[in-house]
Amino acid sequence: MPMNNTPMLELPLPNRFSFDENLRYLSRSANECMFHIENGRIYKRIPALPHSPLVEISGDREDTLVIRYLDPTLPQSDLLNDAVIRYVRDWFDLDTDLEPFYHMTAADPLLCKVADEFYGLRIIGIPDLFEALCWGIMGQQINLTFAYTLKRRFVEAFGDREEYKGVSHWLFPEPQRIAELSTGDLTCLQLTGKKSEYMIGVARLMAEGSLSKQSLVQAGDLAAVEKQLVKIRGIGPWTANYVIMRCLRMPAAFPIDDVGLHNAIKHVLELDHKPSIARIRELSMPWGEWKAYATFYLWRCLY
Repeated sequence: MPMNNTPMLELPLPNRFSFDENLRYLSRSANECMFHIENGRIYKRIPALPHSPLVEISGDREDTLVIRYLDPTLPQSDLLNDAVIRYVRDWFDLDTDLEPFYHMTAADPLLCKVADEFYGLRIIGIPDLFEALCWGIMGQQINLTFAYTLKRRFVEAFGDREEYKGVSHWLFPEPQRIAELSTGDLTCLQLTGKKSEYMIGVARLMAEGSLSKQSLVQAGDLAAVEKQLVKIRGIGPWTANYVIMRCLRMPAAFPIDDVGLHNAIKHVLELDHKPSIARIRELSMPWGEWKAYATFYLWRCLY
C-alpha cells in the first residue's frame, strides 16, 4: 500500500499513455527479478548513485505517475530526484510523442488492430546498457521463460540486494564485477559456455571504458551504432537492434530476424506459415521510423 509519509515525486504523463496497459506488459512474467508488482503498484530499485533508492510507482492520479521513496530517512537532494525522474522517464519512454505512430497505424492493415488493442503501451526500456546487452545475449535462441530463469539466477548470484517487507529487490550486476569472473562462474547457472564468454567480454569492454552508452549515442545514426555493436563478439544484428530499440531508444531499430516477430505477424494475419523476410520487408515499408514500436506492439500479441 502507498506510504503517505514518505517523500514523493509527481511525473506528468504524455498523451497516448496508459499506466494499466504498461502494467499488464510488465506483469507478463512471474519470474521477473528487477521489479515487483503488487496491488497495481511497481516496486523497483533505481540505480541512482549514491543511494539506489527503492521506490513505489503508481498511476493512481490521472495523467500523473506518482513516485514514492520507501525509505523516509533517505537524504533528499535535487541530484537524486533528477536521477530518479530521468530513469523513470527513460524506462517508460515518456519523451516520445506517439501521435505520428498512431496516425501511421490507423492506415496500416497489420498494425491497426494491435495498436487499438494495446493502446497506450510504451516500449518499456532497459536504461542500463550492460543489462540490455546481457538480456539480449541471454535470450539468444531460447524461449522467454528460460531467459527469465537465467536472468534471475545471474542477478541473484552477482547483483546487489535490498529487502523490504520480506521481498528482495535487486540491482543488476555491475560490469566491473562480471569482468573479473571466469566462464565457469556463469556456466554453473546453466548459461552456455559461449554466452558466458560473451557476457564477460562485454563486461570487460565496459569496465575498461571502451564501450559505453554515451559513446554509442554519440556514434550518430542507427547504422553507425549497429556497426559498432556487431563488432563485439556475441552481438549479431538481432541483439544489436534489440539493444538499440530498448536501451538507445532509436525508433527505427528493427530486429527483423526475430522469431517472435515472425510468429506475431503470422498470428495477426492468420497465415498458415510464417512470413518470409522479403514479405516482412514489404509489410514494414509504411512503418518508416516506427519499426521499433511496430515490432514491440506485435510482440505484445504473443503473451
